[in-house]
Amino acid sequence: NKRRIVFPDNGRRWKDWKQASMFYTGNRIKTTKYTWFTFLPKNLFEQFHRLGNLYFFFLLVLNWFPQIEVFHREITMLPLIVVLLASMIKDAFEDYRKYQFDKMINSSKTRVYDR
Repeated sequence: NKRRIVFPDNGRRWKDWKQASMFYTGNRIKTTKYTWFTFLPKNLFEQFHRLGNLYFFFLLVLNWFPQIEVFHREITMLPLIVVLLASMIKDAFEDYRKYQFDKMINSSKTRVYDR
């Protein structure tokens, strides 16, 4: 059972602080959802939880069967691709703004209480 030890910034217990800080992460704020590597899979996962996107995907799959084909395959893909791209661009822009705000907050000056 490990406990976190918080020391004021007075330099008295540097050895104890260094030992305790190896087990815990910092106190940085992170409100972003995505990283460079997880953006596409996470975003597609979220997009296909929406009923409208699932409907267009279902139509796309049905249109690949020659017996059921109503429109050309490319025309059926167009609405889904447009909606997915627009949502991805919006989510990427919002997440980048969150990243910039987190960076500004994390680099701001703070006061440390020391008796």
